[in-house]
Amino acid sequence: MKNKNLLLLALFLCLFLVSSLALYHKNMYKDAYAYLKVKLFKSINKDIVHLKLKPDNLADKSKEAYQFIQNNGYDTTHAILIDFSIHSGKNRFYVWDYNENKAIIKGLVAHGYGNENFRSTQEKIVFSNVPNSYTSSLGKYKIGVRAPSQWGTKIHYKMHGLEKTNNKAFSRIIVLHSYSQMPDHEIYPEHIPLGYSQGCPVIDNKTMEKMDSLLKNKTKPVLLWIYN
Repeated sequence: MKNKNLLLLALFLCLFLVSSLALYHKNMYKDAYAYLKVKLFKSINKDIVHLKLKPDNLADKSKEAYQFIQNNGYDTTHAILIDFSIHSGKNRFYVWDYNENKAIIKGLVAHGYGNENFRSTQEKIVFSNVPNSYTSSLGKYKIGVRAPSQWGTKIHYKMHGLEKTNNKAFSRIIVLHSYSQMPDHEIYPEHIPLGYSQGCPVIDNKTMEKMDSLLKNKTKPVLLWIYN
């Protein structure tokens, strides 16, 4: 009888251990599934929401830019649009031609990497108008005079910020220029390496040559608009 009771007790303990282990693994798998689901959602959401792959509102932005151009005596043929909500490995620099009603120049453009207080990453841009922040600044700009540069094609164009978010651009020496290491084609899913820009919209040499041909003979100021 004693042996039978011991056997029953041992059997009960075995069943208890097996059921406990099964419950533990079930909860473990459930937690792992939940964790992976959240991580996957965040990863997908980041690309969809924060890093668009194409400018789905470019035509709308061009119309909005045209209203400003007409009201302020700017060149009515072209506008430069930079959409920093787009993944940096995709084209996000555009020249809109109002005669052809489309973008005639497209290319990559780097954003400012920032300093220790305004640190941007490849995926998330921190914007600021603070001097020495090395950040990009949102807003509308007037393209200024052509001048020599130490980078890329060796020329740049001055930029004058027209809003509270960028009105220190000229004193910060924010200019439109190129950089020889900037790719002249899309590199998605790779990003443009950080360090190419200290706040300037930096483009590739081929695109800069096109921009120089376009801008150097203008008699009215050209609008450049950075948005996200």
